[in-house]
This record gives sequence, structure tokens and C-alpha cells, in this order.
Amino acid sequence: MIKIETMTILIVDDMKSMRLTIRKMLQNLNIGKRLKFAENGRDALAALKETRCDLVIMDWNMPVMKGFEALEKIRQDKQLRDIPVIMVTAESERDIVSEVAESEVDGYLLKPLTLASLDEKIGTVVERANQPDEATVCRIRARNLEEQGDVEGAIEQIREALRYKPNASRLIRIMGLLHFKVNKPAIAEKCLLKAASVNRQDTITRAHLSDYYLNVGQLEKAGRIMLEILSLSVRYNDPAIELAEKLLKGKSRQLAIEIFSKVILRAKRSNLRREQIIDLCLGYNELDYPQRLLEESIKDNPANYDMIYKSGVVALDAGDTEKALKHFMTVDRHVRGHIEAKFNIAKLFFQNGKVLQADEYLNQVLRTDPKHAEALELRRML
Repeated sequence: MIKIETMTILIVDDMKSMRLTIRKMLQNLNIGKRLKFAENGRDALAALKETRCDLVIMDWNMPVMKGFEALEKIRQDKQLRDIPVIMVTAESERDIVSEVAESEVDGYLLKPLTLASLDEKIGTVVERANQPDEATVCRIRARNLEEQGDVEGAIEQIREALRYKPNASRLIRIMGLLHFKVNKPAIAEKCLLKAASVNRQDTITRAHLSDYYLNVGQLEKAGRIMLEILSLSVRYNDPAIELAEKLLKGKSRQLAIEIFSKVILRAKRSNLRREQIIDLCLGYNELDYPQRLLEESIKDNPANYDMIYKSGVVALDAGDTEKALKHFMTVDRHVRGHIEAKFNIAKLFFQNGKVLQADEYLNQVLRTDPKHAEALELRRML
């Protein structure tokens, strides 16, 4: 049993001022006898290994290791997994609440914290830990049975838990995952679909569904589920890009582009994501979409001459020689000695019958690189 007045609490936040604020609030509320502190998730895990704690109050967004990453590791550790964890998030991070609601967290608090909200949340979490409801008791029994290899027994316990909470998406999800373990994928899929339907913000269930469809080769279904996930969370951008690449390779280009677009829209560093996706699409000879992305990049940063040159190359591959020449000329004006831009200008002038202009640019190329094979070949053609 956890006693609120005498329990040991670990406070995890990368900001010292926030750690001190929470400490002061707990002292004013007469909550906890011993307080421990950590600056990030990695340090929190080390502290939990060293000292038995009754409660963790942890910030969601921290450097080195974020709160959700530390939470996942806590729940995977048999010695630590039953410690109650309260997550603290900023109002601007509301998109993560959907994940908090269905992850292994016991509660969350929005900043700025108040004495009343902190007192109420800790009281609720501790009470629940001391006197778990019947559904929770069944879920823990199921977990223990599964670890002992009795998956069928675990399924019965989750079935019992659902008698108390029939619309709990987490329980329905667990039921689905257990049915995968007994090789009943049709039932498992049905459970996951139901879990997703009863909680439209349950990203974890949707991630399992997307993985399942991907594993059985149903890429279109996996992609549609991934679009739902991306509307809820930014945590899945990397697997989303990997899935979109598979769709692109499998000729489901429109769906791949929808996923790419959603990733760029939701990414915090959208320019980097955009450049990554441009290169990936070009690798599969997809030209129209990268052209649009390149135009967006140039609009955002008109001095990014690498992007302007790349846009010229893509326009050239797409047969838009006028746009290609415009981009190459821009690069030539602003980037001294850009040999490839000069050569492409010479080539385009030659194709347009402008021999004198082509010769002028070829001379510039060959003065810098006398052994430029393509330039020498074009010179012979002149």
C-alpha cells in the first residue's frame, strides 16, 4: 500500500525551475516524504534502478530521452512496470494526449500546474494503485499468465476484464494481440478494428493494425491506417515514410504521396523531411510530386541553390526545358563555378539551336575542367 504522506517520489524534468516548483507544491500539499530528481528519461531509469520509488511525475518532452520513451522502458521492466507514472505536458502538446490516454500511463497533467490539479491527480492515481478495479486485476492476471506461457488463460482473463469495461480500447487491443499469439489472426484483426473504432484517438492500436496489414502484404490497408495515425501523432513519421516507400515501389503512388504530404505537414522540421522525401521519390522515378516539393522549398528559401539546381534537373527529366534552363541560369548567376549548371545550360542552348551561347558556356566548363567528358563530346558535336 502506498501512503501519500510518506511515499518516495521521483520528479523528472529537464528544467530545474520546474523540478523545484513541483517539489515546493508537494511540500505545501504534505505529499511525499522523500523526493528524488532526474533531468531526463535516461537518468530517471537509472534513479529507479537505485532507489525504490512509489510514484513518478515525469515531463513528456525532454532531451536525451523523452518521457514516453522512458515510460515504455519502465513498463517493459518487470521490477519497475507497476510503478504509477503521471505525465506532465504543455498545452501546446495536446496532440500527445491521445497517446497518453491509451498508453501505459496512469495519469497526465497539463502545464501550468496548480496545487489543486496536482493534489487531485496524485490522490486519484495512488487510490487506483492501492485499490485497483476488477478490470485492472484481471488485466494483471492476464499479463502474468501470458508470461507463464498460458496465453489461453490470459485470453479468459481479458474476456473477464471486458465484462467490467466492455468498451475499453486498451483491453480490446490486448485481446487482439493475444489472439495473434494463438495464431488466430482473423479474430485478432477484428479486435484491433473494434478497439480503433471505440477510441478514435488510439494511435497504439492503429500502429498494430498497420504493422499487421504490412506483414500480410495488404499495403493499401496499411497505408490508410497510417494516414489516420499521422492525423493523431508525429511519433510515427519514420515508419510512415518507410511504408510510403513500399507503396511507391508497389505502384500505389497516390497513397504514398498522401502519406508523404501528411508527414511534411505535421513534421516539426518540415524542410528536412521534404528534402528526404524528394530524394526518395526521385529514386523511384516519381517526378511530378518532387517538383511541387522543390517549388515549396525554393519558395521557403529562395537562396537554397542546391534545391534550385535539383529542381532544374527534375524539370529537365520531366521534359520542361524552359523551367530547367531558368533554374540553371539562376544557379549560374549566384553560385560561382557551378560546372554542372553551366554544362546543362550549354546543352539546352545547343538543343534550342543557339550554338554561340552553347559554345560560350562550354568554354567556361572546359576552362575549369578541361577533361569534362560530356563537355568535350558536346564540343565535337558543335
